[in-house]
Amino acid sequence: METSKLTKVGACTLNRAFGYNPKVSHRLIEESGSIAELFSLSERKRDELLGPFSRFEGALSDAELAKSEKELEDMAAKGIEFVALGEPAYPKALAECPDAPAGMYIRSASTAADLFAEGVFISIVGTRDISLYGQEWTRRIVFTLAQAQVKPVIVSGLAYGVDIMAHRAALEAGLRTIAVIPTGPEEIYPSGHRRWAEQIASTPGCALVTDFPPGTSAQAATFLRRNRIIAGLSSATVVVESKRRGGSLITAHAAFDYGRDVWALPGRIDDVRSEGCNILLRENVAEPIADVEALPDALGLGTYNRRRKAELEEEVRERYAKSMDPDTLEKLCRIAVCIKLNRGICAEEIAHQLNLDYVQTVTLVGTLETGGFIVTDLLQRCSILVRKY
Repeated sequence: METSKLTKVGACTLNRAFGYNPKVSHRLIEESGSIAELFSLSERKRDELLGPFSRFEGALSDAELAKSEKELEDMAAKGIEFVALGEPAYPKALAECPDAPAGMYIRSASTAADLFAEGVFISIVGTRDISLYGQEWTRRIVFTLAQAQVKPVIVSGLAYGVDIMAHRAALEAGLRTIAVIPTGPEEIYPSGHRRWAEQIASTPGCALVTDFPPGTSAQAATFLRRNRIIAGLSSATVVVESKRRGGSLITAHAAFDYGRDVWALPGRIDDVRSEGCNILLRENVAEPIADVEALPDALGLGTYNRRRKAELEEEVRERYAKSMDPDTLEKLCRIAVCIKLNRGICAEEIAHQLNLDYVQTVTLVGTLETGGFIVTDLLQRCSILVRKY
């Protein structure tokens, strides 16, 4: 087998055997010189190199190598690329980590070489139980980074809450985004995000990546392993909201251990969804996001290019001027401004504050939501959908 192919097939074999303990792979590669050299040795010699990990004897056999070769052929037929540690296309930031996986599976419209050749990778993570505050600031952070001199690549984990909000905002802002998934490359988790996953995989410069072999399903341990990949791919990690024991805290601590920058959005001290962020700040693991417009420069993206922000009222008027009578349009604008000034306000409170009919207020709130100006949560609390204002 030629050296380049043996490197990929060998990395796939190492990854399957030692995915949960990649330092074993690193030790074997270091002792033999390279992945290709390791698998050029006899089976007996490979087993001898295992040393204290002799319980894995047979995991690096020629039979396992043949399994890996077939696996990579099947993945290639599905448009899934595999990149091995040590190859030029392997993510450079991840390769610097002491526990970098032996290989990565990539679903993308771009090659791994193009995906990771250049760019500043910033991970944005947080709780699944995202609040309106978290939704607003996730989008605000992404849109601010999109106006930096250097356009970052947004990395997250495709999970509910902050993760998917970051991916969607990145796509909307025209940024590249990488979703690190806790399953094999052919699966999507959560399944409810399949639409967004397929959009990411089919958008040039974006990708779904994982170090899990085909057939791996999501379970507690896979999320922990996924989190370190998110941290390892990125030069900095931003935590928007996190509970005291959230997966995003694990990502933040992994980033800190890798010597990467960590930033956290401060929150109310009585909000459990901000408790994790406040702990990171108290322990000096993270820097506070006190001025979002200063964040691009702090992340090495150059200065924030301030542009004139379209006024919310101005956009609402422009959108509905031809389809709505002047009196109704005026009420719609007043409601939009009221929501902008009172995050989390509900329709009943809006009607009372503006002295409007409740039924009409509910209808107009629905108009703003379907028009993409606001979002509501399960309790029908309203907040502005951050775009340009």
